[in-house]
Amino acid sequence: MEEMLHTDTTKRLLTESLKRLMAQKPLNKISIREITEGCGVNRQTFYYHFEDIYDQVRWMFHQEAVKLLDRQEGILVWQDGLLQLFRYLEENRDICLCAMHSVSHEHLRRFFQADIYDIIHRVIDQLTEDLRTNEAEKDILTHFYVSALAGTVESWLLGELPYTPETLVAAADRIIQEHITGALIARSPEKSASRSPEL
Repeated sequence: MEEMLHTDTTKRLLTESLKRLMAQKPLNKISIREITEGCGVNRQTFYYHFEDIYDQVRWMFHQEAVKLLDRQEGILVWQDGLLQLFRYLEENRDICLCAMHSVSHEHLRRFFQADIYDIIHRVIDQLTEDLRTNEAEKDILTHFYVSALAGTVESWLLGELPYTPETLVAAADRIIQEHITGALIARSPEKSASRSPEL
């Protein structure tokens, strides 16, 4: 347990050093030497904790941003987690823009997608429990919403969407709820009967 706490503390020290550098210059101009000198450890310590700088950025986003969503497990509170994610991005805009401009979109998708996917999949599970929905349909729905949310967050961070986080989260919530509700109505026996051809 003590070793885990020590490891976590060292990772955070290294990451604080990285964040200070990311506020000043692009990620691809930052060296591991600069990161380690910024917190008083050696290169070997860095490689003990991270494979490379991209692995460190992924860990940083997981610890600081994705966990905000992961704490919100119910359909009534995941929206609060998304709001907190927007606020984290706003408070760390320079760092997040540095990552976005320095790392390929594929890398960024890998940073977020697996973690956000699990969270949204739980929401879809709860919203579709009254539907005859198989796992393939749930996976497709989850992928669709994860991609849409990731694109929305990215556009907002780049200044392409001049709306408040509250407006964007409310819109995302409404779209998901109405989409699932529409599917529920479309699959109801009364609706199916009304579509049946008269004999």
